[in-house]
Amino acid sequence: MKKLLIIAAIASAPFAFSANAAMSPQMEKTLVAVCKAGASNSMIEFSSTLKEHRINKQRVFPRLVCNDQSFHQFALSQGADRTAKKIAPYATGTVTIKDIAMTYGDDQIMAVNF
Repeated sequence: MKKLLIIAAIASAPFAFSANAAMSPQMEKTLVAVCKAGASNSMIEFSSTLKEHRINKQRVFPRLVCNDQSFHQFALSQGADRTAKKIAPYATGTVTIKDIAMTYGDDQIMAVNF
């Protein structure tokens, strides 16, 4: 009987500890405030919102999506050019590598994007 109970507990463990993908209402409220402050193009409002909610720029800005756009693209589409300039260093980019030691004829470029 003990063996059956242990097997049942192990089998049901993944269901008991499943990850919850939904964010908390407080987190959603905070991110909406950051999006609104970014769209305002006011550096005072933007900076105070970041400070008030203790936003880590390196973690949040590459991942934040407002209205199905990256935060940088959202700020640009809202005409908030000062905000976009402020967060530009945190936006993710692409890297291209050109190996100049090897030649493939016709100057073919070998590019890697990630």
